Amino acid sequence: MRCFTVLGPSQTGKSTVVEKLGSLEGTPRKSGSPYGLNLTEFSFGNEAWCALDAPGPNEALAHAQHALLASDACILCVSSAPEEAVLAAPYLRILEASGTPCILFVNRMDEPRGRLRDVIAALQDYANHTLLLRQIPIREGDKIIGSCDLISERAWRYREGQPSALIAIPENTAEREHEARTELLEHLSEFDDWLLEELIEDREPSSDTLYAISSRILRENRIIPVLIGAASHGNGMMRLMKALRHEAPPVGVLRQRLAHTGTVEEGKLAAVSFHAYYRQNVGKTVLVRALGEGLRQGASLGGSSLGAVQNLANGRSNSGVLPAPGDVFAAVKSDHLPVPSLLTSGAVVAPPDWTEPPTPMLERILVPGSERDENKLSETLAKLSEADRGLKILQEEGTGAQLVRAQGPVHLRDLCRTLSEVFHISVTDRTPSPIYRETIAKPSEVHYRHRKQTGGAGQFADVKLSIHPNERGQGFSFGETIKGGAVPRNYIPAVEAGAREAMEKGPLGFEVIDVGVKLLDGQHHTVDSSEHAFRTASKMGVRQALSEGSTVLMQPVFRTEFHIPSVYSGSLIQIVAALNGQVLGFDRDETAKGWDIFRALVPGSALEDLARALRSATQGIGYFSKTFDHFEELYGKEADAIVRAKEKPGTAH
Repeated sequence: MRCFTVLGPSQTGKSTVVEKLGSLEGTPRKSGSPYGLNLTEFSFGNEAWCALDAPGPNEALAHAQHALLASDACILCVSSAPEEAVLAAPYLRILEASGTPCILFVNRMDEPRGRLRDVIAALQDYANHTLLLRQIPIREGDKIIGSCDLISERAWRYREGQPSALIAIPENTAEREHEARTELLEHLSEFDDWLLEELIEDREPSSDTLYAISSRILRENRIIPVLIGAASHGNGMMRLMKALRHEAPPVGVLRQRLAHTGTVEEGKLAAVSFHAYYRQNVGKTVLVRALGEGLRQGASLGGSSLGAVQNLANGRSNSGVLPAPGDVFAAVKSDHLPVPSLLTSGAVVAPPDWTEPPTPMLERILVPGSERDENKLSETLAKLSEADRGLKILQEEGTGAQLVRAQGPVHLRDLCRTLSEVFHISVTDRTPSPIYRETIAKPSEVHYRHRKQTGGAGQFADVKLSIHPNERGQGFSFGETIKGGAVPRNYIPAVEAGAREAMEKGPLGFEVIDVGVKLLDGQHHTVDSSEHAFRTASKMGVRQALSEGSTVLMQPVFRTEFHIPSVYSGSLIQIVAALNGQVLGFDRDETAKGWDIFRALVPGSALEDLARALRSATQGIGYFSKTFDHFEELYGKEADAIVRAKEKPGTAH
């Protein structure tokens, strides 16, 4: 079986392309997952094929990445509008990183919204590989009625619902065809010395030879050929499928590529897992592509026994049919197989770095509907995060509630639906509580005496303390200047422990940071003094001093790193400024053509608005990662509102 992925932005007709390709020589067999990855098995040219139709939203980019891990080649569907080329930037980025041979298909040419050359030029801004036209459109006025193949120099007229008809190259197309063909041959000659010599000697190479050269160059992933058509009308589908058949590499090349990028010997690489989902009453289903011989139910794969092997289309057991190299199948009762991963018989090998999905930006607390659901939620989320690497599971600081990081609102909605429909766990979501701290703005001293008589041994401790602000980031510090045994040395650790306890909650209700405490003097009683008494005296004394130390609210500030197409970098300056952030600068992303890495400091309270504004400004393409940088003072009405909100349970911590 040969396998390819069809990917691209939403509304570019990917699913229609798959449907038409699968129906060229028979009836396709379809299956799908809850995450939107659809599989279509079909026959073409007496070969078995499997098309992986990756979901289009940017929030589902991880599933497209993982599908490429199991694909011999891919088709990138793009719009015929030059201004929409940027929407393909994330896909060109992962294609370049993965090394997957690619055919770029400009779809919906029946409704052109710009010149084809402008579309290619705009897309080239995001591709290191040369995008090379293999066809040009034939026009009648503003309407595209067919295409001309630049290798065979044959023209085809589109016919609705029928195969295209061979026609002579129209006179108004001949000059453009000659120019485009010359450009094609010049690019191909960069990778073939024989062709270069033929062109220098002004000899015309045969079409068969050119097809062979083109096929080799695609298999070696040297260029990205560009074909055109309109899938909704069936236009260009046969040519696209023939290009895949003759030019896409066999499964053995995929095995070599994965072995080269991973830490596994080619001869030991048996399979690759690329997708997983949970089904009610079935459990985890893992989609696997065989890369070697000998896979069967019960065989060792990934260090444990492979579970039941099922047919993708009907879910029936395929225990009597051994998957051949290249076959795609579903494995159940194989929970030991992580996704994605490279698999040998005895081990699971981590996938290449390029499969790592974008950093999730949307944070939500999931609140279970009942106590029974609360007990199941943590374990279930852990399972789901194993099947979906675009999802991160954490715990909220302070409350321990389940915090999820999702790629966006659609991703979060799909997660909640899976929890409800598959695991019968009802949840609602809320925004995480912001994390604030407090400190003091000026030093103060306090003299505190703790005395308590309970009938037996009493409690007595007398301390004189000073507190002072520390430098930002220094945290808590403790010192003492006791002389003459006013406070016995064995009680001084208790004084420090009491001071640390007092830092857990300051006058504003938040944890206190960046404060130093010094024990200046004190008194003790030979009978009634104890560690407990001095800890209590220290805690109460520090609390009193904090209330006299001009307490200041502190907000967290995060260092954010944005990954965005360069055309959007300018808009980020205004977004960051509007959220009271500080722009640190940006650089070209050396790993992705046409992308920038933009850095800024942003208050933690603005991260939710930042994610929303970034999605809007970059059409859902840009994303950012964040790391805590420091706390800074917050004054005025905003600080007053946060302190008031703290008095209401569950609003901030």
